[in-house]
Amino acid sequence: MERLLEQFDRLVIFDTETTGLRFQADEIIEFAAAVVEKKDGRAQVTEEYDNLVKLSPGVQLPAEIQKLTGITPQDLAQRGIEKNQLCADMTRLFSGDRTLLLAYNAHFDLCFLFSTLKRFGDPGILRGKAKIDLLTVYRDRRGYPHRLASAIEAYNLQDRVQNSHRAIDDVLATVAVMQEMMAERPDILRYINLFGYNAKYGIGSKPIGSVTYLPQRYEPGLPIYERLEQHMGRR
Repeated sequence: MERLLEQFDRLVIFDTETTGLRFQADEIIEFAAAVVEKKDGRAQVTEEYDNLVKLSPGVQLPAEIQKLTGITPQDLAQRGIEKNQLCADMTRLFSGDRTLLLAYNAHFDLCFLFSTLKRFGDPGILRGKAKIDLLTVYRDRRGYPHRLASAIEAYNLQDRVQNSHRAIDDVLATVAVMQEMMAERPDILRYINLFGYNAKYGIGSKPIGSVTYLPQRYEPGLPIYERLEQHMGRR
């Protein structure tokens, strides 16, 4: 990760758990992040953040989400923070002009963050920030399936991390996967603001204005950044 910290002051790897898949209607129930900075001459996780988030009045937590995550309505009511507090915390975590935001399936999480910040905070904190989607990177490296659990297995990380569908576990798993990706191939900076998507399903929602999107196949081929360069060259 030292290579990334030559260009950025801090990396923020984040993940959300939500009540469903529709950022316009569903809500964040857990947000976690790991901040990576250079300390004593090397990249280190300098902060871990993890909080449950209270539901809005009248919003229900679906049974399938409770089963998937192990989070209950009682957990959210008793231990969850308010959404305005979540937005204040995100503003602090994402602060700084030289901050890089990273997530596995980043488009999904960023849509939920933007929607929440728009209602309870300042979505401007996301504007101008460089973003990397590690799912896009993984699709260029390995064939289907492309879940975070697949990446953990592909890089033999099963004894170190887990994809538990709890946000902090998935953040730490994503950090470990990213480290393996960077050791495998030195091209991660070329994925900044370049997201892939499954052509069968499309982007899935409104695109993020600062991001370029290209479809990716089930099996790896020409890296997505080289395809973009070819496309730009033909213009």
